[in-house]
Amino acid sequence: AHVRGLTAHPSSGARHPGRFLGVVETIPYLRALGVTALELLPVQEAPEEAGGGRTDPGTGEPLRNYWAYDPVALFAPRAAYAGDGPGAAAEFKAMVRELHRAGIEVILDVVFNHTAEGGEGGPTFSFRGLDNAIYYMLLPGGGYADYTGCRNTLNCNHPSCGRSSWTASGTGRRRCAWTGSASTSPPCSGAAGTGRCCPTRHCLSRSPKTRCCAT
Repeated sequence: AHVRGLTAHPSSGARHPGRFLGVVETIPYLRALGVTALELLPVQEAPEEAGGGRTDPGTGEPLRNYWAYDPVALFAPRAAYAGDGPGAAAEFKAMVRELHRAGIEVILDVVFNHTAEGGEGGPTFSFRGLDNAIYYMLLPGGGYADYTGCRNTLNCNHPSCGRSSWTASGTGRRRCAWTGSASTSPPCSGAAGTGRCCPTRHCLSRSPKTRCCAT
C-alpha cells in the first residue's frame, strides 16, 4: 500500500489525508477485511518533484514523485507524509504502534540500491557530497555504473556504504518496531565493482542484504 494513496482522496474521509496518521485511520477498515500484515511502499525521505523538468501536459505543473523509489536519506521517514506537529519520525512510530495494537504487522519496501542523486550532473543531496567514490559504484573513467536503471548504484561492496543500509534497516526495526523489510533489487546491492552486473558470480560474501535478513 502507498501511505499517501491510502487516504489522499477526499472519499477516504480521513482527517489526516496522505499522512502516516491517515494510515492509522484506515485500521478499522483493514481489520474488517481481515488484513494481518501491511506492506508499505517506500517511506524514506525522497524529493517531492519527479525531477528532470517533467510537467503535467494538461496543467503544466511539475510532476510529483509519487512512488518515492529514489531516497536521499536512508534513516529519515518522508517528511511529506507528516504534518507540522511532532514530525515525521514521531508520526511514523505512532502509525506502526497503532497497527501493531490492531494485530497488523508492518513490512516496508526499502530502497538500498540507488538514490535520487542520479548520474553525472545530478543533484547533490547527501552521499555524493560525503564521498562519491565510497558510496557509488564508478566506472574506470569516473562515470557512474548504472546497474539499477536509475543512473547510479550504491556501492555496498564498501564497508561504509554497506553498513549504512544494514544499519538503517536494523535501527528502524529497533527504534520504530516495524516487522520486516522487502528490498528493491537486492542483487544490485551485492554486485561487486567489476564493471559489469553479474550478481550470480560477483556477490558479496556478507552482503548487507543477507545480514539484514539474518538479524
